[in-house]
Amino acid sequence: MRASQFHLFTLKEAPSDAEVVSQKLMLRAGMIRKAAAGIYSYMPLGLRSIRKVETIIREEMDRAGAMELTMPLVQPAELWQETGRWDTMGPEMLRLQDRHDRDFALQPTSEEVVTDIARQEIKSYRQLPKNFYQIQTKFRDERRPRFGVMRGREFTMKDAYSFDRSKEAAGHSYALMFATYTRIFDRIGLDYRAVAADTGAIGGDRSHEFQVIADTGEDAIVYCPDSDYAANIELAEAVSLLEHRAEPGQALEKTPTPGSATCADVAALLQVPLATTVKSLVLATDDVDAKGEPAGVTLWLLLVRGDHSLNEIKTSKLDGLKTGFRFATEAEIDEHFGCKPGYLGPIGLQKPVKLIADRTVAHMSDFICGANDADFHFTGVNWGRDLPEPDVVADIRNVVEGNPSPDGKGTLAIQRGIEVGHVFYLGDKYSKVMNATFLDEDGKPKHFEMGCYGIGVTRILGAAIEQNHDARGIIWPTAIAPFEVVICPVGWGKSQAVRDEAQKLYEALRAQGVDVILDDRDERPGVMFADWELIGVPHRVTIGERGLKEGVVEYQGRREAEVSKLALDTIAAHLLGALGQA
Repeated sequence: MRASQFHLFTLKEAPSDAEVVSQKLMLRAGMIRKAAAGIYSYMPLGLRSIRKVETIIREEMDRAGAMELTMPLVQPAELWQETGRWDTMGPEMLRLQDRHDRDFALQPTSEEVVTDIARQEIKSYRQLPKNFYQIQTKFRDERRPRFGVMRGREFTMKDAYSFDRSKEAAGHSYALMFATYTRIFDRIGLDYRAVAADTGAIGGDRSHEFQVIADTGEDAIVYCPDSDYAANIELAEAVSLLEHRAEPGQALEKTPTPGSATCADVAALLQVPLATTVKSLVLATDDVDAKGEPAGVTLWLLLVRGDHSLNEIKTSKLDGLKTGFRFATEAEIDEHFGCKPGYLGPIGLQKPVKLIADRTVAHMSDFICGANDADFHFTGVNWGRDLPEPDVVADIRNVVEGNPSPDGKGTLAIQRGIEVGHVFYLGDKYSKVMNATFLDEDGKPKHFEMGCYGIGVTRILGAAIEQNHDARGIIWPTAIAPFEVVICPVGWGKSQAVRDEAQKLYEALRAQGVDVILDDRDERPGVMFADWELIGVPHRVTIGERGLKEGVVEYQGRREAEVSKLALDTIAAHLLGALGQA
């Protein structure tokens, strides 16, 4: 490719509404152009990187025995209504009607469509296992699209769906996809972690995220440096920080705490460690009777240590809260506690509530909690003596750095990550409600055991840049760079010798399969270098008349600070070696 024939349009400054590094650099480098909030055109430069990501994905998915298909972007509402997700997906799913007033969805994902395909075409256990995948446009109407391609509304995704005859076989498919994803991200060249994760709206009971390590990541990744334990903070297990409950050592006292409505304020006022306080959070569930009619409200009092925070994902998995909860209103709190928020606690309630204590709180003694009286807290609180044992003891908090690892092999560390891939074991969640069955070996119908596996193709570009950039611009991993090598001739319009040697090197590299671009725009060296450093091409060769007289050219890797002078007759071999093709 010659630069004069390619579309290059770089910017010195990013648009003022660009928020994160990847968004700024992709816009400046001319990789994307904004059409609307969260919707981008992918320009030739950006599309080259996308195609390279897609090629790696296709090669590894095909290697794993998956088969590519394409499912419709516009999907009939009837399929989504079968699973109930037409109503539960919420406004993120863009709904539309055709000229006949029939309802459709602009696909955010394709579990329903692929399950429909399977129930029509897979009739026997002899046809299993199967794994279908597509690389296709998705649309999710984010409330606040931001961060460029990191959280856009329209994006490219690889989604795959496995169908098996048993849980054991589905486990093998899951493990195969996990290994396939590992190869994909290894080949792309990203620093990542695979972490246990919550299944979220997709459903299922086994899930891992593939997180690219980056300080700007939205997700907190919990891991143990001394073992293989790793999990998203939503799922990371928080063990009790106390091995057992100590005997009471203080008397229960109602202590004045004027104007101290938070645990931090109380600890400061009483000059005690924050870890001796307990915070109260009140949730509500709306009860219904057998006919589905409203039947009152149940309040749940959750207790976590004052220096800890509630984990709503873990909480949502508890019996009684699985079908959904909300934070209680002030009126509901006043009715049950006789007090406004800020001084709530488990002692002296007006009406009963369900009491849930975090594991650490359940082992605390002589702790401090609200007295259900404005400007007062109880000190010296002990289980069994001052209040009954909790109804439920559970892990309901977020871990913090330095907590013991749940596998007992060290302490936990936390780093930021960007989710670029996710694998789920779905079981029969979709096949059962859609009555997708096959005839098993015994001649009886059986629901498919399914898995779901996604990769954010366009998101990978943003994640790669967030992880790999400097003050000059992007630093692409070679495997997904728009070009592997750029040749920068100095004095292209003036020197026949420069043109000849540049063309000769260009043809030699192309003959070896190198993805090389020749910058024949006849620009000044500073302009050429600034453009290609911004774009992030991994290898740059500069050919000038002065160097040719000495028989040398200049080489600089994008990650290198210094320029190297190499013999003209060795530069091709050097580049092939650097690209792993020697």
